Amino acid sequence: MQPVTEPDRPPSVRSVDYKGAPLDSEKGPGLGCFRIQLVVLAVAVVLTPLSVAWSWPSEVSAALLFLVILLLFLSGQTIIFLLRLVAADRRGRRRPLASATKTVGELEDQGAEGQRSDDPPSSGEGPVRQ
Repeated sequence: MQPVTEPDRPPSVRSVDYKGAPLDSEKGPGLGCFRIQLVVLAVAVVLTPLSVAWSWPSEVSAALLFLVILLLFLSGQTIIFLLRLVAADRRGRRRPLASATKTVGELEDQGAEGQRSDDPPSSGEGPVRQ
């Protein structure tokens, strides 16, 4: 079994095989496809109720309704995928922009640095009240 990441690469950069060849992250659908989906969805959302008000054939109105449902599903899945990409890119400990205090992770790191190597590791619990 091949490890997920190689030791000489950072964890976020990994070689993924797709159909027997390494997958190139620069290839594939970009944001243009997603934007087209959203434009078609917006047009279909506006046009669907208008098709009923304008007494278009019911088959056309039904087709528009199914198109809206399908585009909602596809664009929703794409949004989730893009949010996961952004979240994966922002991994790590960062201080929030408006924060004046240290984060919990920074306090833990500071506590680990202040502890001497010959000290036994603390359990993280303070004195117990009875």
